[in-house]
Amino acid sequence: MSSFTEADLPVDVRHGEMITLADGTTVRFESNGEAKDIMINDGFAAACTLFPGNDFVVETGGGNYKVTCDFGDVMHIEKA
Repeated sequence: MSSFTEADLPVDVRHGEMITLADGTTVRFESNGEAKDIMINDGFAAACTLFPGNDFVVETGGGNYKVTCDFGDVMHIEKA
């Protein structure tokens, strides 16, 4: 599984990959059809479910990060 860090931002994260932010928070997703279940850290419960064109802000001690998804199997994440 590929892994990214905050130094890679902005980055496209694909299914099976994750990003570790500066404070250690990890973000990954699971596909649910066109929707993406956004997972924070090691939890299996989705923090939110994003549909194409929607966004979600992950708030951490190191700052805020905007997560968006498209129709493809990818999650975009950037510093907000």
